[in-house]
Amino acid sequence: MAESPTIQIQPTLSFSNMVRIFGWSVLAILAVFLVNNFLNYGADYPGAAAALGKQPSLLAILQLALYPLGIVIATAHVWRSGGTSLRSDGARISNINTFLIRAAFWTVLIVGVADLVVSFMRVEDLLEGVVGEQLTKDLGRSQFRGLYLHVPLIAFSIVLAAFTRTLGFHWLALLIVAAELGIVIMRFVFSYEQAFMSDLVRFWYGALFLFASAYTLLEEGHVRVDVFYASFTTKTKSVVNAVCTISMGLTFCWTILIVGMGQKTSIINSPVLNFETTQAGFGMYVKYMMAGFLGIFAISMMIQFVSYLMEAVADYRGEPGSRVIAEPTM
Repeated sequence: MAESPTIQIQPTLSFSNMVRIFGWSVLAILAVFLVNNFLNYGADYPGAAAALGKQPSLLAILQLALYPLGIVIATAHVWRSGGTSLRSDGARISNINTFLIRAAFWTVLIVGVADLVVSFMRVEDLLEGVVGEQLTKDLGRSQFRGLYLHVPLIAFSIVLAAFTRTLGFHWLALLIVAAELGIVIMRFVFSYEQAFMSDLVRFWYGALFLFASAYTLLEEGHVRVDVFYASFTTKTKSVVNAVCTISMGLTFCWTILIVGMGQKTSIINSPVLNFETTQAGFGMYVKYMMAGFLGIFAISMMIQFVSYLMEAVADYRGEPGSRVIAEPTM
């Protein structure tokens, strides 16, 4: 039997591929920005900006070169997969974001419970009898607890997220209600209240609202101040979504990251690098992670905005496979 000829789609610089190059380039620049941020303030590298000085070092030049290299890699990826549709790429990017958010939710769940247990045992003088005097003192220091308790749990949460397929929004909301109920019962029934109890509620509340924002964008759940949008045609809606994604959505996310992570003393970098805690005595040592929530929010929203942009352009071009968002029933 003669073999059927294989049809190969040659990559072309079509409008859809240009949009894909733009989207993947944004993600590549985001990845380089985060890597350089770690190298700058975690490993004391000179930074990409130092490459523009009078006497740039080799490390600074290499850090700056990572940005165009990221764009080249993004372009090569699109060129190699020239036949991929915008919807397929958008779905792939959205799935990457889903994994990121799932890992973040597992992190706040596991770290929250573990830190709560340690804080409770410290305040009730139970920890020394379990782990010894020296480790008890070490766990009272935020740098030690963050590095040797939280970081391994974060790594475990990332691995766990790879084997689970649920985001856990409903479960986290239920846990918040349970934590609040526990505070009420302990306060008014047993006259017992400690700082770590309210810390846990704030920790989970911040995670719920900031991490769920990207999922809400995926499901078209964000509130629109709708004056004209509902009466627009599908193509006009697509143009509005695409333009506003670039001019407002991506710009907003980059503003958060640049302001929050632009310097060592910025509002995200400083608490995370110093494992900052509250001053409430024996409370939980997770304040630095709550500062990092803002960075996770900006990163996840940017990734989802790139997916949203590809979906909007696909709708404008009339590509098949448009997602139908279920309307809430009354």
